[in-house]
Amino acid sequence: MAHSFSYTHYDLGMQRGGAVIEITLSAIANVRLMSHANFDRFRNTVKHKFLGGVAKQSPIRLRIPESGHWHVVVDMEGHPGKAESSIKVIPHAPRNPSPRFGAA
Repeated sequence: MAHSFSYTHYDLGMQRGGAVIEITLSAIANVRLMSHANFDRFRNTVKHKFLGGVAKQSPIRLRIPESGHWHVVVDMEGHPGKAESSIKVIPHAPRNPSPRFGAA
């Protein structure tokens, strides 16, 4: 069974945990960051888990919680119009970078 709404799908492939996905939107939209298994559930219109939700600002950033195959879906379910979107992967950066030389 297919969804009754259209969506934009980004297959992120294998990503390391800690990487940040930055999604830029032209309008309010739903943004879902899902594991590969949850994306399959989403496509089959069964209950699935995701990070994200209604994005009322742009860009939004979602952190990949663990290494694996990830997907992002942008959809307009419950919102009028259509949102243009783009995506950028920001590789994992250490949470506590080492101090720069010369730091006091």
